[in-house]
Amino acid sequence: MINSYRVSFNEQFSKEQYNLFLKELEKGFVEIPFRIAETPVFIPTMLKDQLIAAGAEIIAIIKDPNFKSLTEKSIPMEWKVPNESAHPHFLTFDFGICKDQSGKLSPKLIELQGFPSLYGFQSHLAKTIQQSFKLSSELTPYFEGLNEQSYLDLLKEVIIGKHKPHEVALMDINAPQQKTAIDFLLTAKYLGLKILSLSDLKKEGNHLYYLEDGKKVVLKRIYNRLIFDEIGDNTEVFRDNFDPREALDIEWITHPNWFYRISKYTMPFLKGDFVPTTHFLNDLKEIPEDLENYVLKPLFSFAGLGVIIDVEKKDIEHISDPENWILQKKVDYEPAVQAPDGGIKVEIRLMYLWPEEKEPVLCISLVRLSRGKMIGVRYNNDFDWVGGTVGLMEK
Repeated sequence: MINSYRVSFNEQFSKEQYNLFLKELEKGFVEIPFRIAETPVFIPTMLKDQLIAAGAEIIAIIKDPNFKSLTEKSIPMEWKVPNESAHPHFLTFDFGICKDQSGKLSPKLIELQGFPSLYGFQSHLAKTIQQSFKLSSELTPYFEGLNEQSYLDLLKEVIIGKHKPHEVALMDINAPQQKTAIDFLLTAKYLGLKILSLSDLKKEGNHLYYLEDGKKVVLKRIYNRLIFDEIGDNTEVFRDNFDPREALDIEWITHPNWFYRISKYTMPFLKGDFVPTTHFLNDLKEIPEDLENYVLKPLFSFAGLGVIIDVEKKDIEHISDPENWILQKKVDYEPAVQAPDGGIKVEIRLMYLWPEEKEPVLCISLVRLSRGKMIGVRYNNDFDWVGGTVGLMEK
């Protein structure tokens, strides 16, 4: 990464300073249940340009008029929601940082989602890390010439739209108990919307409302953080509140169908220098001999659950629903960030906002550092200099 910033950061780093940074990050909000890394990642201009180019290639496919028909089978019939929007409002693309044949750093796509990520928290994290470690004012976490204020203005445009903040709710199955609760609280601080659990919403006709001081407040829009996979077969939770699969007078930001359309399901349709070879398991004509070079992933899971890193032939043969799995060429992560005791692997999530009747805007990044086989923060709790962080670039 940018060596001058890395050397300077490592020389002045202390555990005490890191602990003060964590306290500042949580102050006034809630204890963060996932690990925050000791360092940001200083993204060099050449790698930034490659990430931007890789994201643009993927977006071109998503914007293709045939994309919806191509991904129609991705949506389980039992979870299909009516009144789908023309496009998603959020796009996130995860890239592992590798070395290309010439020895230069290069991104490789790992996964993608048409679902929100930590859009509130990443801005707060970037500001806090820059202030706590007294980093150069020439560094920014934002793409496209954005700054903190213009980014939050865009976030408000996408999530609140033309409505009043109290008519919009961030909704999850049990919002205060989610690991991402700090992101919810920050989003509410920035935008003024309500944070509601599924049980807080009631239905009257085809309208949704919540109670505020004993009075009904009709909702116009839901900033949806509910993942149907978390519900599973427990659809009884809808009985006393509302069923998201019904035709309702509500705007979804973003519509739940996009969680499936833009997902691991999309990977086999993508080609290019930044995309590893990926096959639907049921489309395989034969099992590759070099399975050690592949990873096996279930289509409908999140946070790395169910992924098989060390694939054996029997793993494939024992799968009863091959149409719901992909076999993807392994990505060889480069230990590109230098910690005091060695190199750390890096994954960079590009985070886009897509306003109505406009183009997608690349806004900010979410970076994860890892020493283990799996990148997610849940797999790195026993190490230091790993976990979630943010990318910083020269302006």
